Amino acid sequence: MVASKTRRKRKSTHRLREAPPITGVSDEFFNRELSWLQFNNRVLAQVESPLSPLLERVRFLTIVSSNLDEFFMSRVGGIKRRLELSHAASPWNTALEQQLKEIRSNAIDLLERQDKLLLEDVYPALRDNNIHVLRWIHLTPAEQELASSVFHNSIFPVLTPLAVDPGHPFPFISNLSLSLGVLLGHPERDEEFFARVKVPSVLPQFIKLDSGEFPGQTRGITLADLIRNSLHELFPGMQVKAVLPFRITRNAEIEVDSDDGEDIVELISEELKERKFASIVRLEVAPEPNSAILRCLIEEIGLHEHDVYVSAAATELLPLKELCDLPLPHLKFEPWSPVSPPQLHDDDTNIFTIMRSSEILVHHPYESFTGSVERFLRTAVEDPRVLSIKMTLYRLGDHSALIPLLIRAAEQEKQVAVLIEVKASLDEARNIRHAQMLEDAGVHVVYGVVGLKTHAKVILVARREHDAIRCYAHVGTGNYNSTTARLYTDLGLFTCDKDTCDDLVDLFHYLTGRSLKRDYRRILAAPASMRDSLLASIEQEIELHKKGVPAHIIIKANSLEETSVCRALMKASQAGVPVDLIIRGVCCLKPAVRDGQVAPRVVSVIGRFLEHSRVYYFRSGAEDPIDGSMFISSADPMHRNLHRRVEVATPLLDRLSRERCWELLSAQLNDHTSAWELAPDGSYSQRPPSPEGISLGSQQLLMKIARERASAASQHPALELGHHKPKHHP
Repeated sequence: MVASKTRRKRKSTHRLREAPPITGVSDEFFNRELSWLQFNNRVLAQVESPLSPLLERVRFLTIVSSNLDEFFMSRVGGIKRRLELSHAASPWNTALEQQLKEIRSNAIDLLERQDKLLLEDVYPALRDNNIHVLRWIHLTPAEQELASSVFHNSIFPVLTPLAVDPGHPFPFISNLSLSLGVLLGHPERDEEFFARVKVPSVLPQFIKLDSGEFPGQTRGITLADLIRNSLHELFPGMQVKAVLPFRITRNAEIEVDSDDGEDIVELISEELKERKFASIVRLEVAPEPNSAILRCLIEEIGLHEHDVYVSAAATELLPLKELCDLPLPHLKFEPWSPVSPPQLHDDDTNIFTIMRSSEILVHHPYESFTGSVERFLRTAVEDPRVLSIKMTLYRLGDHSALIPLLIRAAEQEKQVAVLIEVKASLDEARNIRHAQMLEDAGVHVVYGVVGLKTHAKVILVARREHDAIRCYAHVGTGNYNSTTARLYTDLGLFTCDKDTCDDLVDLFHYLTGRSLKRDYRRILAAPASMRDSLLASIEQEIELHKKGVPAHIIIKANSLEETSVCRALMKASQAGVPVDLIIRGVCCLKPAVRDGQVAPRVVSVIGRFLEHSRVYYFRSGAEDPIDGSMFISSADPMHRNLHRRVEVATPLLDRLSRERCWELLSAQLNDHTSAWELAPDGSYSQRPPSPEGISLGSQQLLMKIARERASAASQHPALELGHHKPKHHP
């Protein structure tokens, strides 16, 4: 059932979800959470890589911290919630507690490596490049005077010191905010007090100090350190005995169950209010913490010692994040501007005309999101022949160009229906705001199918042509977010194939109405049939291999966790079918050694862009591998995607699209610069350099190809532009 605008107040309920695989219990699968932490070790390797410019190394450090924040908020928070709701003596409870112990052990190893890189590698490298993050004692007298002036004029009025005593209860600590825990002593009595000073997030975290003494250098002090050395002005007359920087992490998991769905937005809004006061799952403190302050924090917050993590990065990386934006191009990756897709190079040709001649596959961020997706929607809004626009939205940026376009379409009295997923983790509030804006403009907004998240990325346009209605569609692997489209790699297909569009019409009827349709002509849809279709395709490759005809399976995804798919892939590999898996993050499948080789072959590509596209390839007996079956999809092969989400996979029908997709798969499977291989013991090792001496990673190669293709299109606009010859045997 679909959630509508009419809502009744209803109490939210929580129920236990299916337990994830637990390490140590199953010899068949890797643990999902530990595999995710292993992924962050590969990200940290980019900090050590000579191919990463200095400020990009700093950025990779901050990415790991951000990833860990989300991991503890969502994954660890969810495990702790399930522990609270389960029976104390249940086997499930014991398994969850064991999982938390293993998470802690692996997280500590990760944090120690991160701190070592920060303190022994990044800070010295910054100094070598005339970027100095200084402590107060290392400032020159002129810099100290300048810093004191900044403190009094711009910082001191904003601070709110909060003491804890019988008249002042322990203050509320907001999620992920940096604070200073202060131990105060009375000058005349043998008394000690705890106080907390929040480091304001609304102020710059790195205070530049240009005293004129060091031309050509970037010198400054962190906001936290400046406040720390000015505490005597916040507590005049008191003795500042010790200071401890700290952060807390709160559970951010939202589980909303509603029997009719009519109150979904209200329930989410109530949960968002509760999230601010959600249970604390982690306390991070700076190295060498003062024992009295730490004991006070643990007691007042109500945590156990095993919830405490000592980390320099946790309290120092926020200022460094600002350094990444310094105008120092020689310390960053070469700037990349997405190019126009060759088939869309001519801005004057109507995009619907181009789509009628052939489908169009675009690859972000190599190719422009603005020049493809936004152009498609803008054309639909401005075209008087367009009758309706339907769209799914999962994550949007704060300043998306798509919302004004949809509002304009409604103002022009086109039929506009938008499904906004208000349960998108950590984006709930933003999506509710966007939904309200659209509703206020007369757009028909629905909030999803009860019990499922809608994760599919689809735009469907109906246009009147010659007294008939023709549909045009975009189906993508990534969110309709112009910001992440410059940072994440994603694929998008523009098509007017009748069967595909008819399927998408049926899909929107399912999303906005009461359709129970489960069978489709072209697309694979979850939760209806995608899992079964994937399993059937894997089984077909096994049978084809037995008959001696070409068989091959390639899956590119962010994560691989669904047990039935893992088992089917292992079965295919054991039967002799070549199975190649390009899995960026979590991989629960355990490869094995067969005939001296690891199979299935699992690689993870880590680079300047976040690999986000999903591709399912089955050779299906084709002599030419490019003639095999290829699908792009919004869905990872994970239990949640295949069973608890609305997802879409669409086939690539035109050979040019398949050539482009094969080009991507070949580049990544032959990557000897940024690819890591998974071993049967769960460890990853970076591939050795290519024996052919190729130094470009797959992302750099695809950037090069995109430039050359765009240049050829501009010089020969009438030429049907195809592909750089891909290798036929990745």
